[in-house]
Amino acid sequence: MPPLLRVVVRVLLPCLLAVAGCTAPAPAGVDGRDVRRAVADWSAAPPARLAGIPLEGWSYEVTSIRRDGDRATALARLRYGLTGHDDAPTEADREVRLTRVPAGWRVDGDRPAPGALPQLWDQGEPLVARGAHTLVLGVGQSPRTLSGIAAEVDRAVPAVSSARPVKWAGRVVVLVPGSLDAMAALLGRPADAYQGLGAVTTGRTGGGPAPADRVVVNPEGYAQLSERGRRILLTHETTHVATRAATTARTPLWLSEGFADWVAYRDTGLSPAEAAPALARAVRSGEVPAELPPDEAFSFGGDPQAQARAYEGAWLACRLVADKWGEAALIALYERAGREPLPTALAETVGGDPAGLTTAWQAALRTELGRDAAAGGGPGATDPSRARPVL
Repeated sequence: MPPLLRVVVRVLLPCLLAVAGCTAPAPAGVDGRDVRRAVADWSAAPPARLAGIPLEGWSYEVTSIRRDGDRATALARLRYGLTGHDDAPTEADREVRLTRVPAGWRVDGDRPAPGALPQLWDQGEPLVARGAHTLVLGVGQSPRTLSGIAAEVDRAVPAVSSARPVKWAGRVVVLVPGSLDAMAALLGRPADAYQGLGAVTTGRTGGGPAPADRVVVNPEGYAQLSERGRRILLTHETTHVATRAATTARTPLWLSEGFADWVAYRDTGLSPAEAAPALARAVRSGEVPAELPPDEAFSFGGDPQAQARAYEGAWLACRLVADKWGEAALIALYERAGREPLPTALAETVGGDPAGLTTAWQAALRTELGRDAAAGGGPGATDPSRARPVL
């Protein structure tokens, strides 16, 4: 190749590679180390507006960096825990925005990464209420509301421990967003899915630590509840937190939801017809369920009356086991059903099988709901505290 042509090739080749998108990576100190150092310095401690939240292990791990001139975006994994409440860190994907300045890079802020769920504090300035057994974090709520929720959960924790004397952490974290829409955003589902619900519990089942084990309150549904309805609701949700380690994919929803309601209604003195008005109406009309409520009966967004009947039927099934075979048998059934097939768990705890339990349950529905149906229309009929699914 003539010398002049070799010079032209050497000059043009980098330009052609750049057009083709084959540029060599920028030096690490320009787009890598400097950005990571800026994020690390910025995230050395939680923001001042979160000072009231007992955060620990707060850190951002940068996973990728994209630069556009004097601006950069870093995708990062946020990890943190709540002191005294979390056994393992919560993780969240975040997008950190930076601007080039003479001294290097300045972090302008962060937000949920594309497709990631927001944190409560993304929705506004958080307030904190503490109880003996609970931590309540709220946005757009009054201190009185948050303190009231903390007091109810503090009453619920010993009630749950008394009903199910199995060791658990005895601590509950409650999130109270500012609206139904804000609640739905935290959970990543349409707002219609939570219409009329008082609260839901999130967490990981299967016996391991649940870093995201939270009770999330629907402020609109919660505000409609009576004092007794709120107590029942928060005891139900606290039971889900307490039984998390024993709950697995094997556990039928009629057992997990019915057990939570059995604990919640245990000391209320409500009759079956008062606490199960939707199912009482069906039984009086001759519509006795053909089977124990299947898992799909508890799903979001369906017929609210059908969902209410499922929850009520689940409660009465657990109530039957406790009354007929003893509370210890019900607790043992719950523990075993998370590890063994339901027929095995029933055989080992009550000496029966699903068909036998279903027959006994149907007989109890006819007797109890038919007998005291005139007492219906009590708090359970007006308080939207039923239908409290677990995510």
